[in-house]
Formats: sequence, structure tokens, C-alpha cells
Amino acid sequence: MYQRIRKQFSDLMGFQEGVKSASSGTDHVPDFEPHNHIRLLTYNIQVGINTSSYHHYLTRSWQHVLPHRRRIENLDKISYLLRNYDVVALQECDGGSLRSGFINQVQYLAEASQIPYWHQQLNRNLGRFAQHSNGLLSRFRPLDVTEHRLPGLIPGRGAIVARFGDPDDPLVLVMMHLSLSTSAQNRQLGYVRDMIAEYKHVVVMGDLNNHAEQLLSNTPLSETDLLPLPETAHSFPSWRPERALDHILVSPSLEIRKAEVVNHPMSDHLPIAMDIALPKGYLSKF
Repeated sequence: MYQRIRKQFSDLMGFQEGVKSASSGTDHVPDFEPHNHIRLLTYNIQVGINTSSYHHYLTRSWQHVLPHRRRIENLDKISYLLRNYDVVALQECDGGSLRSGFINQVQYLAEASQIPYWHQQLNRNLGRFAQHSNGLLSRFRPLDVTEHRLPGLIPGRGAIVARFGDPDDPLVLVMMHLSLSTSAQNRQLGYVRDMIAEYKHVVVMGDLNNHAEQLLSNTPLSETDLLPLPETAHSFPSWRPERALDHILVSPSLEIRKAEVVNHPMSDHLPIAMDIALPKGYLSKF
């Protein structure tokens, strides 16, 4: 399927006005039957632009508007990495516009990495010029997937919430890309705090644009019991990581078996990976 999508790169007649969020459906997605662990990854892919120096923000800025022949090659390299994971959160994807060759990058990466379920959340619709989106890829059939518009003075930030497993005691994954300003982050994380308050097994993952210490001490997330990666995970910029902006935060009920920054510099961010184990009592429900 994804070979067919590649051919659309040169066919600019495939674009439909009014593009919205999209999903693959669940007809051919396996049920949620975890064994001992689940492999998670979060990756800000910068719409497939390979950035390896600060001056590329200037010299390659046109790629945020116009298509580039190397973009598909970059997506393919990202897809090779994604094949190693069960659930993937993607930020800064394009849902199908001029700059991406009218290709839904979430769908493309799902099919290229052979992950059966995908969901694309359109957060900022600039018509033919950009379809700013988040993405979810999963090897498991979710109970449900919902989209949430995060509050902020400038619209365009969103979260995807996916629930898996036992409907009465689900594993809840929240995937998002936060704003840059402190005030907007506080409003957005207050919304997320209220959304996850009733759940016991929670994963919050994505580009949170702040360090874990700040997020868990000085924002509404301080009122949760979420835990960060065991060590500081510098993910930005990818060519000289100095800041920990990308995170996977988990409830204490979820054992962190392994966590790392993955050395896969295909964007201006590096991906973050975590391997988690569900409680033994939870696994016995399946």
C-alpha cells in the first residue's frame, strides 16, 4: 500500500479541500493481548525534514512550505526505526498538503513500518499549504481513540487519547505536542490532569517543550503521580542534545523496564523510547 502512496508524491491532483483527521479503522488490528511488556516511542519528525545544524532552520525553511525529493527517503528511514515498537506517538506530521506531496505522513509511516492501526489528528489546517498533525500508531486494537483540542491563545495544539485493555481499568495513553509559553502549558496540562484523574494506568508522551522537573514540579502535573524517565533524556537539538523536551511519563503501576534516547537523527528532535511492564494482576485479566 505504501508504495502506492509514494507515487502520489509527484501527483499534485490528489488533494481534497477540507481535509480532516483520519484513521485506519480496526478491522485488521490484533486485540490488546500484552505478554510481559509494551514498547513505546515518541518522535517529533519535523514533517520529514532532516535538520543537523542551526543554520538549516534558515537554509531548509522552504521545506516547511514546498515539497522536497528527499522527504520520502527520510520518512522511510524513520519507518525502519518504528518497526521496533508497539505504540508510537508522532508530532509535527503533515496530513497531506503541498509540502508533503499530498501524502498523509501518519498513514505512510504506519504502512511503511507495518503497524496496522494509525490515527491522524489535524490540529491546524492551512489548506493546500500545510496540514499540521499529531499521529498515533499501534499494533494493538484500542478500545477507543478520542481527540482533544488543548486550550491556548493561539489555537492549533491537540492531544490524542487512546484506551486499551480492560474497559473498567484501561491503560490510557495521552499523546500531545504542547505550546512553547509557560502560561499556555499550564492551561494545557491542567486540562490533561483533569482528563487522566480517574485512571490508574496512564502514559503521557510527546513533545512537551519543557524539562521533566519543571513539568512535574511547577505545572498542574505536580498534582499527579506521574514518573519521568529514570535519567534526564536530552533530545533537542538532535545534532547536539542539550535540552530534555520530549518525554514519556508513566503511572507508578507501570514498571519502567528500559528507557532511552534513541540515536536516530532524522529530525531536529531525537526520539524517546520506553519499555513498560503492566502489573501482573492486570495481565491476568486477558
